[in-house]
Amino acid sequence: MPPETIILLSSREIAKMRQAGRLAAKLLDHLEPMVKPGVSTLELNDEAERWTQEHGAKSAPLGYHDFPKSICTSVNEVVCHGIPNAKQILKDGDIINIDVTPIVDGYHGDTSKTFFVGTPSPTAKKLVEVTYECMMRGIAAVKPGGRIGDIGAAIQEYAESHGFSVVRDFVGHGVNRIFHTAPQIPHYGTRGKGKRLRPGMVFTIEPMINVGTWEVEVLADKWTALTKDRKLSAQFEHTVVVTSDGVEILTLPEEQAQIKSA
Repeated sequence: MPPETIILLSSREIAKMRQAGRLAAKLLDHLEPMVKPGVSTLELNDEAERWTQEHGAKSAPLGYHDFPKSICTSVNEVVCHGIPNAKQILKDGDIINIDVTPIVDGYHGDTSKTFFVGTPSPTAKKLVEVTYECMMRGIAAVKPGGRIGDIGAAIQEYAESHGFSVVRDFVGHGVNRIFHTAPQIPHYGTRGKGKRLRPGMVFTIEPMINVGTWEVEVLADKWTALTKDRKLSAQFEHTVVVTSDGVEILTLPEEQAQIKSA
């Protein structure tokens, strides 16, 4: 469990987080052209590791609690923490979440995106679109004086309005020099409940949305989490900071405008 103390980051530390976040965004952009039928998840991993090293950064997942690879690749019914391997070959119609966390000057840039492999089914297309919107609605709920429950409520209401379910077993988390720390950010909840949001809080919002049940199973490798009913799951993730007047996404490419909540 993460420690209870919530660390408020200084403007200097937030600048470091922004630097790490932008590199993470660039890494996902770099990998995107590789996401096509016939490519193995190990190839994606190895290119991510090569590129990360080339840019003077380190891959946080590699060796983290004995995780064996540099990124997570979660395909179709895999909810999160999929381990890249040479035998897993992407095929037309798959969806794959790629989760990357480069460390730059000691700070973690944590982001993920679900990609289509070739042409998605209508169900997969809708799931991925709704999941992205869930994340953005969760981010829009962030403001100083708000509550953590506001974020989860915004996500849960939208997902369930489309007939999808929200994973309970995995949540967003504080992130800074530490990969996973307080606060925990559930992607379901009740408005007005939970810890109060304060400027300088930095955390991830990373909803995992399922076509069927929200329940998951973890394989014997102790990492790979699958939907219990083996139906599709999608995920998107950004790292955000609570600002004096709203929220800033830290894991956007430098050329994209920063998003503030109303």
